[in-house]
Amino acid sequence: MELVRLPGHGTHFRDMMSTRYEDWRAEVAAGLARLAARTESVVALGLSMGGTLVLDLVSGDPSRVAGVVVINTPVLDRTGILVKLAPFLEHVLPLVPASAAGLTRNDIAKPGMNELAYGWVPAKSGNSLVREFPRIRQQLPNLSCPILVAYSRADHSVPPENSQAILRAVRSKDVTELPLERSFHVATLDYDLDLIEERVTAFADRVAAKGPHPG
Repeated sequence: MELVRLPGHGTHFRDMMSTRYEDWRAEVAAGLARLAARTESVVALGLSMGGTLVLDLVSGDPSRVAGVVVINTPVLDRTGILVKLAPFLEHVLPLVPASAAGLTRNDIAKPGMNELAYGWVPAKSGNSLVREFPRIRQQLPNLSCPILVAYSRADHSVPPENSQAILRAVRSKDVTELPLERSFHVATLDYDLDLIEERVTAFADRVAAKGPHPG
């Protein structure tokens, strides 16, 4: 197993201010390389933006993994006046509240759970992700390896239309759709965790036994 911590994440929002999408992508690529060096088959999994990064890397080279799992993953352009103004506002507002960035903090149905997310989002860092969505969507038809797409029907941060767009775009012949009926955005801390563990484990065991996808 290789658990990647993206630069600027998991510490303080100030640490994210100097990082951009390409930094996060490079760290995920390094994590995939480290895991591939010590195992015969790799199954890449990402939640939310982590799934976006996985889709980006694997759609560029499907042969690097045996399969992909993405959970509540954004790929569609955001809408609204703030999104349109974001390229200009980032030069005058270095930080924006998470809610203004379209993110719901602690988007978890289960009481007592805390995702420990930042309350502020560095504008330039966040916009660096948004600018990549069109390119990543163009790449998705290249993704031919097995894929499991899980999504919460009641997601307040990433609408399930994003997952439907992924399902329509990939050209894999081995596609598993997993709707999550009881969870919000951070499904891995929510009521559907046991279901996710069961289905993802079964998927990973099946595709890993076949080895890396030929691409």
